[in-house]
Amino acid sequence: MMREWATVVSWHQGVATLHTEAKTTCNSCSARKGCGSQMLNKLGPKDAHVMQVKSEQVLQPGQRIELGIEESSLLSSALMVYITPLLGLFIGAGLFQYWFNTDLASAAGALMGGVSGFFVAKCLSKLVGDKHAFQPIILTVALGPDQLRVESIPSSHSS
Repeated sequence: MMREWATVVSWHQGVATLHTEAKTTCNSCSARKGCGSQMLNKLGPKDAHVMQVKSEQVLQPGQRIELGIEESSLLSSALMVYITPLLGLFIGAGLFQYWFNTDLASAAGALMGGVSGFFVAKCLSKLVGDKHAFQPIILTVALGPDQLRVESIPSSHSS
């Protein structure tokens, strides 16, 4: 199970709005200067992700919770998102090359097939995205921000 900590933004009628921060391991890697992933991380959005999760337990804003999602669900959704457009690209290029027998037609078919595959993946994700196996679940609920109190006790040192 993949686990991630999130902060509760709000809770209303059994639905918690959560805030998770995108984390990368680029700062701990020794190949930072020659790595393509670090360049992509710099180009991508720096902000956090906001999501909604069902929760029967009343949660308070600022409270930390641990979310989990099955690894098989994560892998199958990644496979769907990446493979479907790639298959569309190859099928489109192959069909247009077969029908028109030119490189320009093959490139146009690849472009149209890739875009079509993207839309197919988007439709498939809407169909399977609502299934229970693809939804994150709450594993651990930490204490709320007003439930933990720390008092300092003055030390009695004699001088």
